[in-house]
Amino acid sequence: MSLKKQIDDKLNGALKAKDKNTYPTLRLVVSAIKDAEIAARSKDKKEIKDSDIISLLKKMIKQRNESCEVYEKAGRTELLENEKKEIAVISLFLPKQLSEEDTKKICQEIIKTVGATSMKDMGKVMGVLKSKHADTLDFSKVSSIIKGLLKWAWNILKNTSKK
Repeated sequence: MSLKKQIDDKLNGALKAKDKNTYPTLRLVVSAIKDAEIAARSKDKKEIKDSDIISLLKKMIKQRNESCEVYEKAGRTELLENEKKEIAVISLFLPKQLSEEDTKKICQEIIKTVGATSMKDMGKVMGVLKSKHADTLDFSKVSSIIKGLLKWAWNILKNTSKK
């Protein structure tokens, strides 16, 4: 079943159950998907893919996280709680993110595969990670992990070349 269909089904269920915490958020999601479909039609695409919907959902979560920071600084707890509820609802439709430990293992494997030895190679590593693990990795964490691993590799290479 497509992701769009899952969201529509969840919206219908929430409306029938009169779940006031869920259906307003799902209506926003459906509206955003329809907007994306309209934009895609103007570019001669027939239908929006699940990967496009996933990136749309991630963007929506990012917006809400930014709002959470602002509301927290302003002491607006009611608005903060509302944003957190929306994040929880939207997150239901995203693939589960890997843990930091698993992310680090994948990063180490890709660094070895690519043969990355310095920060100059970070773009290569990120490119491979995005092509293979775009949906399962949190790239805000990936960047710092790769930087740490490449600095570690660079220090080892530097120390072995001095001997």
